[in-house]
Amino acid sequence: MTVQELQKRSERAQGLKVWQLEESNWFYCESEEGKICYKVCYVNDTEYFCTCGDFAKNYKSDSTFKCKHVLAVSQCVPNGEFEKSHFLEKRKPKLNEKFIISIEGKDFVQYAGLLDLAHQKGLLKIEVEPLQFPTKENDHFAICKAIVLSKSGEIYSDVGDANPQNCNSKVARHLLRMSSTRAIGRALRSMTNIGMTCLEELGDMNEVIIDEKKPVQQKKDNVKPFTKVQSKKDESKPAEVKDQVVNSVNTVESDTNKDREDKSSEAQTGKTRRAKSGNGNGKSKTEATPMMSEAQKSAVYNLSRRRGISVEELEKMCQEKFGVSVEELSSVNAASFIRNLQQSA
Repeated sequence: MTVQELQKRSERAQGLKVWQLEESNWFYCESEEGKICYKVCYVNDTEYFCTCGDFAKNYKSDSTFKCKHVLAVSQCVPNGEFEKSHFLEKRKPKLNEKFIISIEGKDFVQYAGLLDLAHQKGLLKIEVEPLQFPTKENDHFAICKAIVLSKSGEIYSDVGDANPQNCNSKVARHLLRMSSTRAIGRALRSMTNIGMTCLEELGDMNEVIIDEKKPVQQKKDNVKPFTKVQSKKDESKPAEVKDQVVNSVNTVESDTNKDREDKSSEAQTGKTRRAKSGNGNGKSKTEATPMMSEAQKSAVYNLSRRRGISVEELEKMCQEKFGVSVEELSSVNAASFIRNLQQSA
């Protein structure tokens, strides 16, 4: 059965009424015209049977074939009631609350929760296509495109990016996989109609994965102030001797601060000289910046279309932020522009 045929049968099965019989796995499903009922046995997604002619004709050649009556039963939840006046309720996919994380008053959904909800809605297949591999030339910027296909034939796609700046240091060596996860997460959000941002889309996971049972510890200042310890002998000294000791301490601190200022001035002068003389290899640090890649350009226009941003508005945003048109963006500026467009979701 093709994807188009499966989608068409699934749509026709939505309006069919289903009754449950006293037997645990047997049901009655009305015909599309509403004149007769077919008896359906449904155990699970791989074990089922229907008395209609469509099933008898096609199941012999295709063991995965499902008629619209089997699809209608699979979309229902048995409620244990067998009276003829009661119809079975349609199964309602629901996001498990355990996959929702609240951070500073804002809710985020975990990737595992999106995947669980997608399977409830009939997830069939996930495909990922790398659009740009992370290399030194593109500042280790990875871009992937994910395509999600449901059992009813619906297709959803989106892109995800990852680079050392928007990833945690622990996953910085796995940029392509992180980009793939983010792309799949965004595509699953479209399929499941979830408006919350996926937790894996956040830049620094250390900022959000916090054990709520343990309070956040404030950074401690390791520099302790100097405290003068006076002995009993010091107390017995005359006042002028104590003043001399204090003055000598102040003199040492003054000399130390002066040495620090001199070293800082020398370091700054050295930096200025090095900046004027270049990098020491006879080459200037100002070299031609690589322009935006085709993958980055595709990501910019795809994100703008998804956000409902016109070409004129996109050009205006680019001019205001970088002072150039979209076509003239460098690779680094394009990466920053893509992150801004994603964060506006």
